[in-house]
Amino acid sequence: MRVTVAQVAVSDDHAANREVVTDVAAAAARAGADLLVLPEYASGYDRRGVGIEHAEPLDGPFVTHLRALAREHGLAIVAGTTLPGTTPVAGAPGGGAPGADGAPARLRAVNAVVAVAASGEPAGVYRKVHLYDAFGGRESDTLEPGPAAAPPLTLTVGDLTFGVLTCYDLRFPEAARRVVDAGAQVLLVPAAWVAGPLKADHWRTLLRARAIENTAVVIGVGMAGGGVTGRSLLVGPDGVVGLELGEAPDVRTVDLDPEPLAAERLRNPSLANRRYRVVPA
Repeated sequence: MRVTVAQVAVSDDHAANREVVTDVAAAAARAGADLLVLPEYASGYDRRGVGIEHAEPLDGPFVTHLRALAREHGLAIVAGTTLPGTTPVAGAPGGGAPGADGAPARLRAVNAVVAVAASGEPAGVYRKVHLYDAFGGRESDTLEPGPAAAPPLTLTVGDLTFGVLTCYDLRFPEAARRVVDAGAQVLLVPAAWVAGPLKADHWRTLLRARAIENTAVVIGVGMAGGGVTGRSLLVGPDGVVGLELGEAPDVRTVDLDPEPLAAERLRNPSLANRRYRVVPA
């Protein structure tokens, strides 16, 4: 089967971002892809932080557009978005309980990845568990985490089962292992990996590590543009890098074959040999 990796630049203009998705979906269809993968926050992004002002419901413009494109092109799509949350922003104007003037609390949002089947039907939602409170960032100021014990998001396309992580989740190996335990043979990691000293090296190293330790294909789809690293990567289950992009926007289509993956899991049965299980905290 074929996967299109869409390393696109994303702005805070949601309508413009939908046009970008329209273009890359058409390119994926022309390339004969079965699955299109877009970055984290593909619906809208602000490098200063993403919050409730960027949120859209699952029946809002972005996901509705994904569903229409999937139906039009017969193409499954996985993309990052931002959903409305339910918990208030603590300490912010309008945050907490409603004030005496009746002003509503300002709510957090949810960093999510949606999967849409080629029929256009929703295939699932992953709500990011590990918020990026690191390297000077504070996602938890405006976002609420997804439940750690929620079932992993998996999507079967052709003869392969794909599982989803998001960006900072990559730094937590147990998160990837839990998705593999749910049947994933390929890990998809949509990301807006923030740039900085050693960050691109961490991104590459961690993607390769998750592939090797899980004998899985790993596809990291980075956002392009200012303040993020780009550098989308496809890694085989043996740790060999099969595709590596630069920092600029780029769209590439790759073929995935389940037979070499199965052969590597026979040659390196580390999943069968392990003695620990992952239990959500």
